[in-house]
Amino acid sequence: MTLLIGSAQLGLIYGLLALGIYISFRILNIPDLTADGSFTLGLSVSAVLTVAGFPFLGILLGIAAGAAAGAVTGLLQTKLEIHPILAGILTMSGLYSLNLYILGSRSNLSLIGSTSIFNQLAWLSPDKELIKTLIPLLVCFVCTAILIWFFKTHLGLCIRATGNNEEMVTASSINLNAMKIIALALSNACVGLSGAVLAQYQGYADISSGIGIMVVGLASAIIGEAIFGKRSLTLGLFSAIFGSLLYRFIIAAALQSTIFPAYMLRLVSAVIVVSALSVPVAKKRLQLRSMRKKVLRQDA
Repeated sequence: MTLLIGSAQLGLIYGLLALGIYISFRILNIPDLTADGSFTLGLSVSAVLTVAGFPFLGILLGIAAGAAAGAVTGLLQTKLEIHPILAGILTMSGLYSLNLYILGSRSNLSLIGSTSIFNQLAWLSPDKELIKTLIPLLVCFVCTAILIWFFKTHLGLCIRATGNNEEMVTASSINLNAMKIIALALSNACVGLSGAVLAQYQGYADISSGIGIMVVGLASAIIGEAIFGKRSLTLGLFSAIFGSLLYRFIIAAALQSTIFPAYMLRLVSAVIVVSALSVPVAKKRLQLRSMRKKVLRQDA
């Protein structure tokens, strides 16, 4: 039971990461690799400010720091015309040094003895585990509601149009570069928020926390899509969070079994992503086979 509760809590926190990946990967249609750096950036900023006694400010500045990282990637793509993948890698590499600087040249920072948002909101319930579940759930709900509202505004619709058809957006006199920068900033703001909440949840910040985090977010978004399909933006955002929860349960089950040792976590994650990505292809092939069988029956 404890394992399930812990997986649900982490699933909700990483659900914020999945929302950010969904924005860049699905809505904007850009493979943004900044997430590995912006996640650790939000984590580091939150940890340092929590130790200083400002946990809520740590969450807010973690969001702002993530957005700034995404904006830098957007500027590299649009103003310097660097390939999106390379731009993400460059930002991610630069953020590694910046994160070390924020952590005071230390590879990790402990929050033991510091007051986090989970401590300050402990008055909501005497059950600590319930608090650790309610806060990520509330943050996920508020973040998703804001994103749903935003993408129905004129600016949000312009960003969605940019991901669908850049030529049409340019012909409509919409600033294509500005849309990309704003979308990448919004995406990495969600990623930074995920890292900021995680730092206070787990009680420490580690410089290697963001390594491979892109795979986690991508797996969550893909798993959600494989189950719910691509029907609407609202459903897509909720499916990303659901996919994150399911992903954490799968990982917990894999680690709990004796089949996979702990060091196989990244390989298991990669296999999950490949499996989820192969579902749409498998569905198409099954549909083609059924159509061919119907044609052959009609000809016979």
